[in-house]
Amino acid sequence: NLFFRSSESEEEEEEWQPKSKIAKRPRLPKKNETKAKKVTPPRSTAARKKVKKVAIKEEMDVSLPIAPAEDNRTQLLKPKEEDVGTEPKTLNHKPEVPKKREINSFQGKNVKNLDNDEKPSTSVPITGNEVKNEKPDHIFAFDEPPLKKIKLTASPEGKPAKNLGGNKIKEEFEMNWDIVQALSEITNVEPWVCANLIRLFQEENTIPFIARYRKELINNLEADALREMQQTLEELRTVAKKTHTMIQKLKKEGKLSGCLLTALLNCRTLEELDHVSAPYKTGSKGTKAQRAKQLGLEPAALSLLQNPMELNLFSYIRPNTKGLSTIQEVEAGVQHILADIFAKDKDTLDFIRKLCQQRYICIQSALAKVSSKSGNEKDIDKFQLYHEFSCNIKNIQHHQILAINRGENLKILTVKVNIPDGVKNEFCWWCVNERWRPKQFLKPELMRILRNSVEDAYKRLIYPLLCREFRSKLTSDAEKESVMMFGRNLRQLLLTSPVRGRTLMGVDPGYKHGCKLAIISPTSQILHTDVVYLHSGQGFREAEKIKRLLLQYNCSTVVIGNGTACRETEAYFADLIMKKYFAPLDVVYCIVSEAGASIYSVSPEASKEMPDLDPNLRSAVSIARRVQDPLAELVKIEPKHIGVGMYQ
Repeated sequence: NLFFRSSESEEEEEEWQPKSKIAKRPRLPKKNETKAKKVTPPRSTAARKKVKKVAIKEEMDVSLPIAPAEDNRTQLLKPKEEDVGTEPKTLNHKPEVPKKREINSFQGKNVKNLDNDEKPSTSVPITGNEVKNEKPDHIFAFDEPPLKKIKLTASPEGKPAKNLGGNKIKEEFEMNWDIVQALSEITNVEPWVCANLIRLFQEENTIPFIARYRKELINNLEADALREMQQTLEELRTVAKKTHTMIQKLKKEGKLSGCLLTALLNCRTLEELDHVSAPYKTGSKGTKAQRAKQLGLEPAALSLLQNPMELNLFSYIRPNTKGLSTIQEVEAGVQHILADIFAKDKDTLDFIRKLCQQRYICIQSALAKVSSKSGNEKDIDKFQLYHEFSCNIKNIQHHQILAINRGENLKILTVKVNIPDGVKNEFCWWCVNERWRPKQFLKPELMRILRNSVEDAYKRLIYPLLCREFRSKLTSDAEKESVMMFGRNLRQLLLTSPVRGRTLMGVDPGYKHGCKLAIISPTSQILHTDVVYLHSGQGFREAEKIKRLLLQYNCSTVVIGNGTACRETEAYFADLIMKKYFAPLDVVYCIVSEAGASIYSVSPEASKEMPDLDPNLRSAVSIARRVQDPLAELVKIEPKHIGVGMYQ
């Protein structure tokens, strides 16, 4: 076999020396560049020997260490032969794949070295790309595996990927903002990562899969970050979907105008969408601006901004029509239309938001007037802290937000967001002199209308929107944080270190119904259960019984639940231990949280696990097991009953 192989390779050499070498060599430094650098020097010497000596040596060098492992790879990789041909094209498309590029240039060098070493007769000037075009033959099996390729529906042949094709993504519902940019701004992640992630989600990849096998596409993000991004993406898509539903609805009703369409497509949050679409909902009698438009005052309002010289408000007076009978009513109508235009303008809203970020904005809560007469005294006292409360929205704690919201829901507190007057003044100045500055000189009475409409827009439309935005952001952040805190505390609790290899006595203390005892073996088997009455004057008699049980089962650790009568039971055991009552046993005790034990004791899981036991005794068993193996015991209880985190 060996002889056959050598003769075959000799034949090859005679026919087509340099090219076979070139085809073989450059395909070796493939896996990662550093490896390639190490490999080449010995290779070239091997090549030199090969020319002088026989081919067998070389053939064995490559085949012996690798052949058996690579055998099946031949079949696996065969279908990909076309890829090798298509690769240079993908390279030209993608300047962002530095890894691939370097290898290419490196191969060029490699080829040149070979040429210089051996001076083959048919030396052709070879570029990196031509080497790639070579169709690999049976030698294919001995290559190092090619760079990892990713198969996608977009490019079924798979290409080395950092970016799955541009940052533009076609969404089901198109908006004026780009979903990749929006996601990137909200989550502070690079846009190319966002684009890749959206594509991966579209192809129905799960988070565990992406986090483990698509790290290079998502810049090694953690799974938690991916979940957060997925949630944000869902929220953005919900906004887009609701916006489009709203547009369809308004189209049917014939209320859709060009500027309204733009305003709707600019919405990024549900609050903004509500703000823009509220007036057009059926059942509302329409905003003041809509009523003014129905009276035909829109041209007057627009000409006040565009060409005020030709505007004559007196020509709009209709003595018999309600809303147009006097000059004051006409002015008010124009003012409402202008205020509506200002409040829906994207630049105006962006400016006021930016202003608010730089200023001191506080949230205040006070005792509601109504509640102080009718409300439950106990509830009102609970919110003592918040009767006169004020805090900067940048510094307010999460639990405070949740408390204020609860107080407001119970109608005990009134809450308001306080935006300083400086913001309003600066905003009004900016609107009149910059954003909505009239095209020509305004007469004083028209200037007054413009000023009034800006103030009206701020007070009646923009300020309430800002308050809603601040409150909803604070609330959603607080809710997220409270879940995170719950998770952190629960984790600490579940990871409490176990007390292994001891026989334990669990005690569920109580007065009237006595203290429930359960003795469990080091492997959590129930050895004995009992009830003793320590706190009804017969404590001394029961001490005998406890001592007998502890000696009988050689148990020296007592676990006391921290419920009713816990302190008295602790004092009782501490007293006996100090008097060395349990000698020769060296008894110790500990106290453990019994949160959720009573709920667990009557749950279906507990009755399956301990069918013959009274629920009261089950809780004693649970208390003992919580020390022996906290994780195994606590997972049986729903987390909300374990009582950690913000109880709210």
